[in-house]
Amino acid sequence: MSDHTLITGSNNASSTDGVITRTAPIDIDAPPPPPVATVNADRSARRAARAARERAFPLLTALVGIIAVWYSISYLLLTESRRFLLPPPHEVFLETLGNPQILGPMLAALGQTTMVALIGLTLAVLIGMGWAILMSQWKIAERVLYPYAVILQTIPILALTPLIGIWMGYGIPARVAVCVIIAVFPMISNTLFGLQSADPSAHDLFTLKKASKWQRLTKLQLPAAIPSIFTGLRNAAGLSVVGAIVGDFFFQQGSQGIGGLLRTYTLRLNMEPLFLAIILTALFGIIVFSVFAALDRAVVGRLFGSRQR
Repeated sequence: MSDHTLITGSNNASSTDGVITRTAPIDIDAPPPPPVATVNADRSARRAARAARERAFPLLTALVGIIAVWYSISYLLLTESRRFLLPPPHEVFLETLGNPQILGPMLAALGQTTMVALIGLTLAVLIGMGWAILMSQWKIAERVLYPYAVILQTIPILALTPLIGIWMGYGIPARVAVCVIIAVFPMISNTLFGLQSADPSAHDLFTLKKASKWQRLTKLQLPAAIPSIFTGLRNAAGLSVVGAIVGDFFFQQGSQGIGGLLRTYTLRLNMEPLFLAIILTALFGIIVFSVFAALDRAVVGRLFGSRQR
């Protein structure tokens, strides 16, 4: 009998040189495996859903905590005669959300504030990046211009609002100016930091190739500064909302913004509309910050995949 034995059966077993190998039976009716692209897309979707849950959990926890503290103060710390100072949440929503005379003007004012904030943010980004690029190219410009940027950041905006009102009036341009003053410094500082943080060895290579200042700026410094620029944009977006509300609060000419409504409700002690305006203002700021934070993660994560954010 030969030393090489062939064994066949339902398990498709075979032997070569005395070694028995078993292979699983092939089911010709089984569906084909999913494409690799589909599997990767499913994994990405699961990761995105998990990340969304991880981000939503702290927000929901904070929201529940705020509501619990709100109810506790309204019913435990305030007497019934003083409860109008902090009405419970259900009274705020019942008396305002169902009243079109309150909700309609409030949404219109919020739209006005949104427009002012976006215009101010756009101008702050353009001015801040141009300011930082100018300082990064000439040291004398940095020595001359950077102190002015620090002054804009350190002077309280309330000290400047009377001058802004006198010089620019009390309408939309003055509100936009307040936004720009508040939001421009993060763009200046972060952009300048990013432009100056390019790899020194890359600078040496550009010097060796006799690159011009424009080539060094566009092909080395600006690409290296993208993460810092988006960090400044995220911070400036939140500050532009603050600037728009501050401008609405002090400048009352033209269409009324949400800050103007806050002032009106405060003077009249209309507590339910006042608290709804505060809630809408907070939500507006959170949404603006979240949108630009997501844009930051998407763009920087795509271009700098190894960067931890």
